[in-house]
Amino acid sequence: VSAMTKCSATPGPVPKDHIRLYSMRFCPFAQRTRLVLNAKGITYDTVNIHLKDKPDWFLEKNPLGLVPTLETPAGEVIYESPITCEYLDEVYPEKKLLPSSPFAKAQQKMMLEHFSKVTPYFYKIPMGRRNGEDVSGLEAELKEKLAKLNEDLANKKTKFFGGDSITMIDYMMWPWFERLETFELQHCLDGTPELKKWTERMLEDPAVKATMYSTDTYKAFYKSYVDGKPDYDYGL
Repeated sequence: VSAMTKCSATPGPVPKDHIRLYSMRFCPFAQRTRLVLNAKGITYDTVNIHLKDKPDWFLEKNPLGLVPTLETPAGEVIYESPITCEYLDEVYPEKKLLPSSPFAKAQQKMMLEHFSKVTPYFYKIPMGRRNGEDVSGLEAELKEKLAKLNEDLANKKTKFFGGDSITMIDYMMWPWFERLETFELQHCLDGTPELKKWTERMLEDPAVKATMYSTDTYKAFYKSYVDGKPDYDYGL
């Protein structure tokens, strides 16, 4: 679905037994919500938003104008990626992604808090390179953070971050690993064998397969983005 701009008409009400996702095809934060919707087999429709030319009706629903944003048939609006994902896990109890134990749930939230310090490197390093800066220091910091995640997996002796099957935390982190090659950061996984195995296992997951784009597509989109003319409809 092509991205809605300021001129686009307001979409109709959310159909009964559906949920609506306001998204942007290449946004890693919105991909978190897309992963959860797919993993849980939830019926949803997608409205893509042109983030440089947002419709007024979208800003009325979410004054921050951010994706992902969810809307229910009752007109309830939920945004911020971890909040949308937790909401979906609570409202649709089939195939729970968050653990039921309060401690295990807190552990996942702590991991997510740690991971939120990792994501800025995916923007800082490519931007630094583009500006001709020396990014070796930033790359070393990213490697150190990824080594810590590798150590976590090694200590847990599990296939995924929450056990031997995929849980919420894996989906929360995945979108950035999917983009490692796009940002020419895959060498930062050298020396992290457990983390590499985790990325290989994640690539086999049906929800990951259903929400991913090729590296070429990502590269074309990010090139248009850094050139200041993001092509939100690239490949449609």
